Amino acid sequence: MTVRRTSRTAALALAVSGVVGVSGALAATDPGGRPDTPPGLDHELELGVEVLLEDQIEMLEGKRVGLITNPTGVTSDLTHTIDALIAGEEEGGYDLTALYGPEHGVRGGVPAGAYVESYTDERTGLPVYSLYGPTRKPSAEMLEDVDVLLFDIQDIGARFYTYIWTMYYAMEAAAEHGKTFVVLDRPNPLGDRIDGPVLDYPEISSFVGLREIPLQHGLTVGELALLFNDEFLETPADLQVVEMEGYDPAEIVSDWDLPWVLPSPNIPTRETAIVYPGTGLIESINVSEGRGTTTPFLWFGAPFIDETESYALAQDLNARGLEGVTFRPMSATPSASKHSGRFSGGVQIHVLDEAAYQPVPTGLHVLDALFEHIDEVDWREGANCRTAEQTCWIDQLSGSKDVRAQLDAGVDPDEIVAGWAEELAAFDELAEQYRLYDGGPGRPDHAGKPGEGAKG
Repeated sequence: MTVRRTSRTAALALAVSGVVGVSGALAATDPGGRPDTPPGLDHELELGVEVLLEDQIEMLEGKRVGLITNPTGVTSDLTHTIDALIAGEEEGGYDLTALYGPEHGVRGGVPAGAYVESYTDERTGLPVYSLYGPTRKPSAEMLEDVDVLLFDIQDIGARFYTYIWTMYYAMEAAAEHGKTFVVLDRPNPLGDRIDGPVLDYPEISSFVGLREIPLQHGLTVGELALLFNDEFLETPADLQVVEMEGYDPAEIVSDWDLPWVLPSPNIPTRETAIVYPGTGLIESINVSEGRGTTTPFLWFGAPFIDETESYALAQDLNARGLEGVTFRPMSATPSASKHSGRFSGGVQIHVLDEAAYQPVPTGLHVLDALFEHIDEVDWREGANCRTAEQTCWIDQLSGSKDVRAQLDAGVDPDEIVAGWAEELAAFDELAEQYRLYDGGPGRPDHAGKPGEGAKG
């Protein structure tokens, strides 16, 4: 059940020419000589990093600064936040002293789930500490040369996308070691819509879902940080959120005036981001979710699905009345991950209306159709995923063992979705006090001080 929030008016939209206060400062570090605004873009949205550099840089004065980032940490003209901060050091009176990489690394080329190493960046000479290696939480040693820890990463709006949990652990570390934590806010690709079960904490807690938020959480990283700080952290961090300007949470990615930078190797397009909270659930079964193809998460298939079954799957899914989407039989040969090198029948998902499309219910219907039509389909753990006592990948992704139990029992996906209504409504009420944009309460008193909410 998707909770569709009341569409808010874009009252904050500002006509901004170029990258706010950034391009001039970057002249020495930008050999490409980029124009202020990429051709064809009439930029109206100011990202958190741009607001920081233009209006709030004084918060870094006299500080040693660490930055948690990846390739998505860029300004609107695609200048990386690392370069923007280095270029502004002298004028701002601060020093960028360390970088921190989440899953896939600072430069973004490490495969999903693979070990990320610490190293010295050859271009900047800065130490790069891995937050997806031996530790996922910055240690005292990693933070010893830092006073302020910045977070600038594009989230994708799904609970099992791990960057938000890197942020959670970094906030814990900042609180423990007396560091200020600053989130440079960015849009949520799915806007402010929420969906999916709220995670069953602590039973299902893992790095693809540490705390009790919905699968599709509907918040920006800044709003999540405020919620984490008040509701979940035992010791709140000294937290500040640098808000965007001109952001309308009712919009989704197709409405942004921003180039798309893939946030991880298998989210190459805007359309992939739209479907991911639902088709990411296909990771939990022995069918490829499209990794190793040109359409990750937009195609699913397996060697044991033949052409006739591909057509039957597409026909069934098209007959289910799912909003904003159509399904087409398609074959592919994944070059990596599940069924690598094996010709596979399957189905491609085509999103026709991003505003109407509901990724999580669609993902459940895909799982249901596969189990109904293809005898060989099973949970990826096979015989090790048969009882309620076992915890399977589907449980960790969905956040609840109930989803697996209901799918195994043949419960209609729409009935499963309807069962989330009460918990989604409760989370929506909780989250409302942390919303920052276009009509939300905003709670500006949160900036720079711990909140007073109950701890989980």
